[in-house]
Amino acid sequence: MKEILILFLFAPCMTHCFQVSGYDEVFRIALDHNNSVTLNWALDYTKKIVWFEVHLPNDFSWFALGFSDRGDPYPGDYCVLWKDWKEKFHLEDTWAEADGVLRLDAHQDCKNFHIKEDEHEVIKLLFSRDFDTCDEQDYIIQDGTVHLIWSKGMENLHHVKGFNISSTDSGMTRTQLLKNTAIPKKQFSKDVKKLPILADKVNVPDDETTYWCHVHKLPDEFKQKHHILQYEPSIEETSQGLVHHMEVFHCVAPPDQEFPQYKGSCFAADRPESTQLCKRVLAAWAMGAKAFTYPDEAALPIGGPTFNRYIMLEVHYNNPQRHNGIVDSSGIIFSITSKLRQMDAGVIELGLEYTDKMAIPPKMDSFSLSGYCVSECTAVSLPPEGITIFGSQLHTHLTGIKVVTRHIRDGIELPEINRDDHYSTHFQEIRRLKRTVKVLPGDALITTCYYGTKERSNMTLGGFSISDEMCVNYVHYFPAISLEVCKSAISDQALKTYFQYMREWENQDTAKTAISDNYQAIEWNRMRVQLLRDVYGEAPLSMQCNMSSGDRFPGYWENTPLTPILRPLPPPVRQCLQ
Repeated sequence: MKEILILFLFAPCMTHCFQVSGYDEVFRIALDHNNSVTLNWALDYTKKIVWFEVHLPNDFSWFALGFSDRGDPYPGDYCVLWKDWKEKFHLEDTWAEADGVLRLDAHQDCKNFHIKEDEHEVIKLLFSRDFDTCDEQDYIIQDGTVHLIWSKGMENLHHVKGFNISSTDSGMTRTQLLKNTAIPKKQFSKDVKKLPILADKVNVPDDETTYWCHVHKLPDEFKQKHHILQYEPSIEETSQGLVHHMEVFHCVAPPDQEFPQYKGSCFAADRPESTQLCKRVLAAWAMGAKAFTYPDEAALPIGGPTFNRYIMLEVHYNNPQRHNGIVDSSGIIFSITSKLRQMDAGVIELGLEYTDKMAIPPKMDSFSLSGYCVSECTAVSLPPEGITIFGSQLHTHLTGIKVVTRHIRDGIELPEINRDDHYSTHFQEIRRLKRTVKVLPGDALITTCYYGTKERSNMTLGGFSISDEMCVNYVHYFPAISLEVCKSAISDQALKTYFQYMREWENQDTAKTAISDNYQAIEWNRMRVQLLRDVYGEAPLSMQCNMSSGDRFPGYWENTPLTPILRPLPPPVRQCLQ
């Protein structure tokens, strides 16, 4: 799919247009590291329109903002504002070739443009965009991650045709544009306290990417069980464009185990090995997200006699301009209470096992793997009334580009649990679903991850390392039950048969003991890649149907058949004018 970029030229501004338009909920992100260029937006779900407002200093001749599948600036679809020699502004919809040169688009989809300047010489640009313009050359704004691109320059334009959009003064960030606006804002009672988990005056390195970890110990009051009702970001003003995403992890260990209160790079050689146990997600925030609020019925438990009181904050700093001298103390603020809600919320891990039985060939534009939570598992683990899923966090490592979880009942595919067609591992957050999903005993959930390994020369294997891969959907639900892991891998026997075939019929050296060595020994071509796809798509499964204790539910979980889909979900119908 092509990108969309919106290009503006210099102009003056005075009022905040969202107040005029009457939108109560406005979202905001910084587009640059120092918060000088910001994007505000509001959503009209009835008309399927996004209203955009860009604020930036008056120090340019043209400014560009847009969307991209993966963050590349072109080829793309552009809206162009330019001023002719009579000082008249023109707004035209164009698209760019692969070299960045603009062409005029026959279908004009940049609408409702206004531009003014305030007394501080800050330009405010307002325009609207349909979610789906019905133009095949236009980017479709969907649920999930959106890669936003921006650039600016001093060139004077006489017309847009033939202009090259490339600029050295540019950037890219990610957000979810189509937010869930149906969640009411909460006014908590006096028993609800704030628990800040913050970084401590981090001297942010001048590296493009930094993952900073800080282990905290919760106070003694958390020897008693509490509920997390909400969490929200606390971002310092000077770090608005620098803090890309944050997560808070629980250190899963016996309640009396101590952890060093480490502060430093998450990938440093001196990071204590024991802190690798700090991996159960309690909170996940990414740029553009507001507070995550739990439903009235349930909340996430924290603390108690069996709860280890150590947690770890991880902050991802994105610093492509490699600025130094920035000191940051951002983090997550929890709203917690000892007055417990009616039910505990829980988290179930769906997808693939973290083993080298999952493998992705090199040089692939897209290669998919699917992990199953089969009906046999939900039949023995879910209560008769089922569970209600209200949130989801998708997770892969560096090569993940798309993730979807499908819902099957009696062979009929129901609406999807969650989908992100422009997924990035650098933008992970727990998202409240726009509709809750009831999952009943006997239902099946299939999580499929798509990977791009074009830049890799060797096989990418499943595992815990950042250079390995994962395929996970952490679904948040209520009421909490004992099922914690419902994941699969290809069965051992099926994989053994595959390697035997490769040895006997393809003359590949796949008689090695280690699974990873067998994968790496294969010389990959199109036919062998397709054969691997077929094996993954047809082979029986080895299932993890595990309780929170780590024990499996009763049953035989080897050579479990794939979930049949007798009636797939039809593709979504685009609401395009005929």
